[in-house]
Amino acid sequence: GRHAGRDITIQDVFEAVGAHAAGRIDDAELDAIERAACPGAGACGGQFTANTMAMAFETMGISPLGSASVPAMDPARADVARQCGRLAVRLVEAGIRPREIVTRRSLENAITAVAASGGSTNAVLHLLAVAHEAKVPLELDDFDRIASRTPLLADLKPGGRFVAVDLYRAGGVGVLLRRLLDAGLIDGGALTVTSRTLADEIAQIAEVPGQQVVRRLDQPLKPTGGLAILRGTLAPDGCVVKLAGHERTHHRGPARVFDCEEDAFAAVKAGRIQAGDVVVIRYEGPKGGPGMREMLGVTAALVGAGLGDQVALVTDGRFSGATHGLMAGHVAPEAAVGGPIAALTDGDGVVFDIERRRLDVELKDGVLRERLKRWVPPPPRYANGALAKYARLVASASKGAVTA
Repeated sequence: GRHAGRDITIQDVFEAVGAHAAGRIDDAELDAIERAACPGAGACGGQFTANTMAMAFETMGISPLGSASVPAMDPARADVARQCGRLAVRLVEAGIRPREIVTRRSLENAITAVAASGGSTNAVLHLLAVAHEAKVPLELDDFDRIASRTPLLADLKPGGRFVAVDLYRAGGVGVLLRRLLDAGLIDGGALTVTSRTLADEIAQIAEVPGQQVVRRLDQPLKPTGGLAILRGTLAPDGCVVKLAGHERTHHRGPARVFDCEEDAFAAVKAGRIQAGDVVVIRYEGPKGGPGMREMLGVTAALVGAGLGDQVALVTDGRFSGATHGLMAGHVAPEAAVGGPIAALTDGDGVVFDIERRRLDVELKDGVLRERLKRWVPPPPRYANGALAKYARLVASASKGAVTA
């Protein structure tokens, strides 16, 4: 939507809630933002999870290039639907199955596009799960390796200036992919659902002259991609940090520990979080949640309260694609299985060191182990039913939170 002469998205609504709680905007301004942010049908407007995964699947070749980025209310949507229907029939007739398209190189292509676009950290979960289903070996550290060699080229929200429809008007996902292909960062020989190669599809793309959404290769927003994988005493099995939209590579601060999202959100609204703090939200992982809720309410409220550049956040839950700032999610092992995050207490020193790819707690040797020996798991939030079964079956976030 549009408000006060600028494009806004659902991200702005959540941040406005935080700004309102901090007294930075009044009731009328919050109401105006809420009314303007989502004027019609469609996915969230930035490079959030829906648009990130749409881009990933186009890059992977499992969706036709250019099909997913057509705006929701554009009449061309109906044409895309018809074309995809015809294509699905042809694929069945030809006997082409998804596992012929979802390969190691197509998955690496998708990860590269996510990194170059500053995409959602949820892509890590989803692509690990896709790889698992396709029986393709893929590890958490592959994301860090690929992001480290990939420049950030797309100036998209939440960290950038533009929204998804701007990318569509600039020429679409293919504009970004052409940059990556020219740089040798993606494999153009990968097969797509059209039975043509990815390079063949990219060759059909027309970039709009003068567009500013996708940078040139020699003018990246950052020399490396929009996410990183950290490990350390708080995340022995890894966690995911989004790097797009901020320049912070180090943070040390006292933990402010909460056992659910609602308690953390209430603390932010009440002004109990201070500059320098590290907000820790645990028991929100695949088993503990169960289901890994996204922490957008808390992260956006922190930004809205003016603390986005002054605090950090750690969780075994997920983030929305709209999240930005220094935030570590998918911490594994999660609290519900006795991961180190379960042993944190208020005031413990937590250190982010992006350059060293570390997330640590500053405690003397053995303190975490002793605390975990005394740790008693809380009762599950669901004792029976579908969510109870899910919690028993689901794997770690570091494995894509798959159930089989």
